[in-house]
Amino acid sequence: MTRSSRTTVDGRGAPAGPALGMASGQWTTASALKGQLRRLWERGELLRGLVGGETVFPLRLALKGPGSAELAQRFEAVRAWIADLVAEPRIRIEWREVDHRVLGSQRVPQSAWVDDLDSALALIGKRSEAAQFNELLALVRARQPTLLAWLGKRPLRALELAEDWERLLAVVDWLVRHPRPGIYPRQVDISGVHSKFVEAHRGVLAEWLDLTLPPEAIEKDRTGVGQFAARYGFRDKPARIRFRVLDPRLALVSGVATPDITLDAESFANLNAPVRRVFITENETNFLAFPLVAEAIVVFGAGYGWDQLARAAWLARCALYYWGDIDTHGFAILDQLRGCVDRVESFLMDRATLMAHENLWGEESDQVTHDLPRLTTPERALFDDLRDNRIRKGLRLEQERVGFRWVETALGDVLGQDG
Repeated sequence: MTRSSRTTVDGRGAPAGPALGMASGQWTTASALKGQLRRLWERGELLRGLVGGETVFPLRLALKGPGSAELAQRFEAVRAWIADLVAEPRIRIEWREVDHRVLGSQRVPQSAWVDDLDSALALIGKRSEAAQFNELLALVRARQPTLLAWLGKRPLRALELAEDWERLLAVVDWLVRHPRPGIYPRQVDISGVHSKFVEAHRGVLAEWLDLTLPPEAIEKDRTGVGQFAARYGFRDKPARIRFRVLDPRLALVSGVATPDITLDAESFANLNAPVRRVFITENETNFLAFPLVAEAIVVFGAGYGWDQLARAAWLARCALYYWGDIDTHGFAILDQLRGCVDRVESFLMDRATLMAHENLWGEESDQVTHDLPRLTTPERALFDDLRDNRIRKGLRLEQERVGFRWVETALGDVLGQDG
């Protein structure tokens, strides 16, 4: 690999060079060469080759040295720069010979090389980390070789997980033997794996299980950490729906006129009560203070999660009303609710309510900007004004700021229309 070349240089008539510190600072030092190796480490490139057996070595590093004029003008600085490079024995220097008419024959570094991975690791102090990575690699090869592709892509993430590596593999081993187990994650019985381990490592486990489990063991349309259990066949915590009875005559709980009840989604879907009206509100205080209404309940909303509510087929016989904030997110939630449940009317989400409470306006910092196809014409006009900041930048009216008398009046209007 060693190569040399000869150049003839005449240093006369060259412009004056910069000061010593500036000149030498422009040349690649041994520290800068190590910095190049550190960047390769931080990108995972030095470890990646261990997985597939490829190698980038011998590796040529970028080296910038003095120009022809600087050999004569900055001769002592050049000598110091060369001494800095050759002081590091793990960096191999290729030289070029220069015939200078003033200085005579000189050898100047032409390129810098690191010949093997061990030298590179030693230069940046990463030998112990690489040894640990080799241990992780050996475990994967022996137990779950389909994870080698992941290891090659994310070697530094592997090092972060080193302390839990064997436990993570144990979980994967167990699920390969017991696909779609139908139990809660905390019921997984593996020696050394505590009850919360699976839940705490759902992110990386999802990446690994997608590589190791057969396609029929994965429910592909369930995505994200929040749907980990459904994706891999675990039992999930039941979604819960909280509601208040607004009519004492419904008598859902003996001895309690207007009980505050929380049911799992399945029980709510099978609720058998003569309910004709359902109000949904996002604010707990409004939920608790909502006025009494005949044959009605009020549901404490779940933000953007309406799938479980939609399981209740009996809602189809009810008049549904949604009360959210008058801002872009409030209308986005209303739009999504209509995508899950038919015939939902908005409640107190109109222009008159907004303008009547101008002294209580707030600001919405992160606005929804996409179109909402399920809004009515008046709702869409108000949403567009809010989204496009036509009334005021980031305008919002939180539902809890609406006066209670205003609520009672609007409720009377709704009930009068409903008959």
